[in-house]
Amino acid sequence: MVNRVIDRRSIMDVLRTIPDPEMPISIVDLGLIESVEVAPSGDQSAVRVVALPTFVGCPALDMIRRDIEDRVGALLGVRSVEVQWVNEPPWSVDRISAAGRESLRAHGVTVPDPGGQLAGSGAATVALTVAGAVPCPFCGSIMTRQDSPFGPTRCRMIYYCDACRNSFEHLKRV
Repeated sequence: MVNRVIDRRSIMDVLRTIPDPEMPISIVDLGLIESVEVAPSGDQSAVRVVALPTFVGCPALDMIRRDIEDRVGALLGVRSVEVQWVNEPPWSVDRISAAGRESLRAHGVTVPDPGGQLAGSGAATVALTVAGAVPCPFCGSIMTRQDSPFGPTRCRMIYYCDACRNSFEHLKRV
């Protein structure tokens, strides 16, 4: 008889393949996964995924739940999958991984640096924080301005770069 007990690492590997429905980033890189619990029972396991919504009432939560249930549930050795949304600790842009930040930037979405700073580094970060500028993800210019506090979702706003004349999205700090 083949042992089909699943491990947490295999589950996390599958979760990394699930994209956020609204942004070009996996739900793991976005920082939505708080914990994964595996309860073996014989040759199969019950899996519980605890996840954080970016915003209360996010319209993508049901889609993400179904994707988790479908993909994790398809793993050999998984008997059942439970997804629980929790609001503590609250999700924050600080939970986004470095790989996730790069994926977002490559797709024209900027993210505040962890700890409350704007994107940038060194002395430029201080100047950007004081000026309120957000570096353009396309050309790197700091000649940007907020075009609208409202973006395509509740967690994003629209910026405009005067240097390269591109609009881009910036995640709100929550």
